Order: sequence, then structure tokens, then C-alpha cells
Amino acid sequence: MVLIVTPLRLLPEVMARRSPSHLITLLSPEELIETPAGFDPARHLRLGLHDIAEPQAGMVAPEARQVEQVLAFAQGWDGAAPMVVHCWAGISRSTASAFAIACERSPHADELEIALAMRRASPTAFPNRRIVALADDILDRQGRMVEAVEAMGGNGFALEGVPFELAARR
Repeated sequence: MVLIVTPLRLLPEVMARRSPSHLITLLSPEELIETPAGFDPARHLRLGLHDIAEPQAGMVAPEARQVEQVLAFAQGWDGAAPMVVHCWAGISRSTASAFAIACERSPHADELEIALAMRRASPTAFPNRRIVALADDILDRQGRMVEAVEAMGGNGFALEGVPFELAARR
């Protein structure tokens, strides 16, 4: 079971090369993309939210219902083919969502091990702290997910990530 995280710019290439069965799009509401041609819309979760850690006027902050949608959508994925998760840069919203899915699929795994696996796979990953905190509450991880992503450290202020894989066990 492999999650692939990518920035929007490289999505067509990743889709063509990896033939995923499921796709999660996390973009601001005004930038949401349509389902790629030839891809089953029922296997494409499209969420409009901004990459912010605190609510701001005129912006859509990540909320628990959106994190619950990500986790519920991932439960319909059997893992036979990869799932692609993307946001604008492939750094924050997508990495937070992939981390949440990986934690949900590995309920007894150490959150820090999952976070460090993400860091090894991507030096640019910087999971959105609000999404992680919401997922931590939903999954009843008692702050361990938040602590794990904090332990990952920074990302050197990268502007765009490089596609990477993260294992998602069940």
C-alpha cells in the first residue's frame, strides 16, 4: 500500500507513470481542479481549503469534517494500486493528509516512526499543523501525531516538493 504525494504541477506525470486507483486533491476553493480525464470521479476526493494553520478572514481553514472526509475516503482504498495525494506545492496539506492516512492505517505504529519515514522520503515535507492536530484528535492519538511532525523539523522553506512515496499499512 503506497501513498504518493506530489505537487499539482507534476500531477499529470505522476498519474501517467503510477496509474493510481484513488486521488485526493487539496487546493484552495478557487483553484480546485476537475477530475483528470479518464479517471473515475468516484475515486477522486476534491477538497477546497487553504494552507493555513489558523482561521483567517476570507480563507477556508482546514476543519475536522474535511479531515474526516480524507480518512473515510482512504478507507475505501484497498491499496492494490497507489493513492495519490496532492496540493499546490506537495509540501503541507498533502503531506499532512498522507500522514493522517498512514497513522489511521497503522493504529499501533509509533507516530514518530511514520513521521521520520516521511522525512527520509521527502526533505521538503512540512505537514500542515492544523490538519495534523485535527487528525490527532479524530484518531485519539493524544498529541503524539503533533509531536511527531514537530520532531521532523523544518523543510528549508522549499517552494515546491518532489513526488515521494509513503507506506500505508493495514
